[in-house]
Amino acid sequence: MWKKHLKNHVSQILRLVFSVSRNLHVTWELTVTDRAGRQNTLELSWSKFLRTAVILCWSAGGSLPNYQEFSTLQLHGVRRIRQPSSIFTFSVIGQDSLVELRLLQPGIAIAVWKTSVAFIMFTLHLNKLVERSTEGSHDCPYVEPTDKAPFDDIDPEYGLHGYQLHIILHNTKCELMSGSSPRLFCHRSEISDGWIQFTAISRTNLSQHTRLSGNIFLPWRCEALQGALQSCCIMSVTLLDEFRRTFKCICSPVLMEPQETHVSYDYDGEHYQIHYQDSDTQVKIQLVWTKEQQQFTLISLIVAVSVCRVNEHFHRAY
Repeated sequence: MWKKHLKNHVSQILRLVFSVSRNLHVTWELTVTDRAGRQNTLELSWSKFLRTAVILCWSAGGSLPNYQEFSTLQLHGVRRIRQPSSIFTFSVIGQDSLVELRLLQPGIAIAVWKTSVAFIMFTLHLNKLVERSTEGSHDCPYVEPTDKAPFDDIDPEYGLHGYQLHIILHNTKCELMSGSSPRLFCHRSEISDGWIQFTAISRTNLSQHTRLSGNIFLPWRCEALQGALQSCCIMSVTLLDEFRRTFKCICSPVLMEPQETHVSYDYDGEHYQIHYQDSDTQVKIQLVWTKEQQQFTLISLIVAVSVCRVNEHFHRAY
């Protein structure tokens, strides 16, 4: 019953965001600034709404400077009747001539061919997307209001239990897997190195293991060109606290890498891992490629949040 309720809740959010965005005439623009201060504002090439995320892509058709000349990228939510609303600004500081898709920071990737930019892709979680796209200004990005949990000085492990997780692995065309885990918890004695760890899928619990519907790759298209980046997909995560308030949202391209093979009596195949980390959250996924089924199976899923984040949200001092 809880799975059906959560699925319906997520579907309602998608319909609401899509409807509101359309009715408010919301779209997005990308402004690229080079080192000389020259700006080039691009209109959106294509977008795709998924269950908990939206993918935005710009292909400039040769009008952008070389990747090394990038200084900043600015993503703006735009209502045609109002001024642009700045979502965030960041500086490009890394480059690797051997990598085609470069993750600049969670949710932001640039595809580079030699020194030319093929396309720029943003992946945004739908949570507060309308507000982030319409309520800020060009110079002042939208700041989400603080929504802390109620104070509780009775429960000795307040803030360590009752979490709900919804995760989707997908690419730019289809969904590879989705799963939900209710009642996630971590005992106080298990807090380690400043992280509170929640196990959504246990390696030893075969009933929780989930098969993916396809291989892990990221299709892309740019003007008349198209292709696929292997071992790469998009991960969307929604973590709710025990009051069903949004605690953390993630939407970002992630890389699957080979993992040192563990002795396994349950699976005969190659092992892989996906490791996402930002300032206050980690997501660790383990997968195995089974030769017989020619299929990936997700065998472990762990989400860790920083003690500081939990303390701030729940007024605690772990």
